[in-house]
Amino acid sequence: MVKTGRPGGERSLIESIRRRAAGRDTRRGSTSEVRLGIGDDCALIRPRAGEELAITTDFTLENVHFRRDWHPPESVGHRCLARGLSDLAAMGARPVAALLSLAVPRELTLASGKTRSWVDRFLDGFLALAAEHRVTLIGGDTAQSAASGPGNEGLVHADVVLLGGVKRGRALLRSGASAGDILYVTASPATAQGAARGKPTYPAATAAADRGGLGGSAAELLALRHDPQAFQRLIRTAPDHPHLYPHPRVAAGIALLRLATAAIDLSDGLSTDLGHLCEESRLSAELDAIPIHPLARHAETAGITPSALDLALHGGEDYELLFTASSGTAIPAKIAGVAIHRIGEMKPRRRGVPMLRVRDRGRLVPLQPKGWEHFTS
Repeated sequence: MVKTGRPGGERSLIESIRRRAAGRDTRRGSTSEVRLGIGDDCALIRPRAGEELAITTDFTLENVHFRRDWHPPESVGHRCLARGLSDLAAMGARPVAALLSLAVPRELTLASGKTRSWVDRFLDGFLALAAEHRVTLIGGDTAQSAASGPGNEGLVHADVVLLGGVKRGRALLRSGASAGDILYVTASPATAQGAARGKPTYPAATAAADRGGLGGSAAELLALRHDPQAFQRLIRTAPDHPHLYPHPRVAAGIALLRLATAAIDLSDGLSTDLGHLCEESRLSAELDAIPIHPLARHAETAGITPSALDLALHGGEDYELLFTASSGTAIPAKIAGVAIHRIGEMKPRRRGVPMLRVRDRGRLVPLQPKGWEHFTS
């Protein structure tokens, strides 16, 4: 992070972030790998013996990944870090440190009376999730974002780089699956209490025995579009808000190192991310049982979406783990407290046969990837 600027400007903002990120000792990280945090031109990382670094980066862009008039700042900060944590989880990596580069309009750095600044609240969400996963914020950059047009203020742009540690040569890859491997997905249910908080927009979930599923994030986004004000008080992480406060499956990913053959996180939607796994492993896949999140089911019941299954297949931003394991490997019903669902099987790639197929009323039909993709019309 740059260290120049007038008092009350960028330098003041950076010093505030530095204090919040590292407590009293702003030169040292909270983990043994971080030798030096915010304050110099570079941070210093010392990997543990026998480990290699896993590194990932993700943009969070206003009006692409969030809307300031829909998402509380705490949710934006939480989601900004959760995206990278989910990438680390997919490779079985243990989170170590993060770099945050943040470009915002000047007005978002200013408090007004008793109202804290947007940036302070963003950091509340970011640093709360960082503390939960023992991630040290070790640096980054700050800038004032340019106006997006005449008379318009700038937009928020955040980029997070995450570093993790994984045993040398043991990281889970998308390319590790074999024909005959079984496909699984992590997904835990919403609770009746949590779903009831969504009552302004969809009925409360009552299926206490439901083991959870996919599509919850897409369903909550639909509800958020319908009534953004109903969600403005959700300023702290909550297990039953999979869009606003997703929970990356870090512990499950680490546990999968001894069980899985390949893995990917579900950020762009099951149909799209499964396609990536198939391409890297040079295989095809057959799906036969898709777990659907209670919020997706209730969005369909309430008429908010025509198909809960479509939300589960294509909705995206579930941040669950899709993984494969040998058919001879016993996979428990839960891993690190998260429910595991068997959803299909990996098959050899055959000419003239679609790469992805899903069983529909006893018949295998082609499944087209319809999840998120940038640069499409």
